[in-house]
Amino acid sequence: MSKVNLIEDGTSSELALVGNEGFVGLGLLTGGGTMTHQAMVSRGGFSYRLRRQLFIHEFDHRSGHCNDPVFLQLLLRYVQAMITQIAQTAACNRHHSIYQQLSRWLLVNLDRQSSEELIVTQDHIASMLGVRRESVTEAAGKLQQKGLITYSRGHIRVLSRPGLESQVCECYNVVKTEYDRLLPIPADMAA
Repeated sequence: MSKVNLIEDGTSSELALVGNEGFVGLGLLTGGGTMTHQAMVSRGGFSYRLRRQLFIHEFDHRSGHCNDPVFLQLLLRYVQAMITQIAQTAACNRHHSIYQQLSRWLLVNLDRQSSEELIVTQDHIASMLGVRRESVTEAAGKLQQKGLITYSRGHIRVLSRPGLESQVCECYNVVKTEYDRLLPIPADMAA
């Protein structure tokens, strides 16, 4: 799922990605109620929905009541990781080439799924990066020429993750390091 910021003129850009490590609805946890961006389903898969009132009941800020303080701490660590991802995405979109942004975007997506193949159009990627589709085509072409990916009509397959990691700017590692630190995968689930 993508957290997307929509501009009045209809353009958009992705702030962050949410996979099986996270949730949408940060405003409910923090007590703000809503957020200024939207959550958008960006690929197939499974997710769970919890009624808003049930979530609010679990973490009632007004009464100071919390049914599961350990779970609350986990959710707060996720919020910190998400803030890091949003901040680093903003910095990356401002300071790094589209080639590096695309490399980061592909790796972040791979981290949140179990396949090396993404079913996604270049138009969608361009919208998420806030750039022209032609720029994505050029950057993807360079990655393909280097033998790191293959792509054709709505399908991108990563052929060399280490190679892709060597092309990315520092933004990917900043986010990955923070997620790994704050949300470590238990040993019995890492296999």
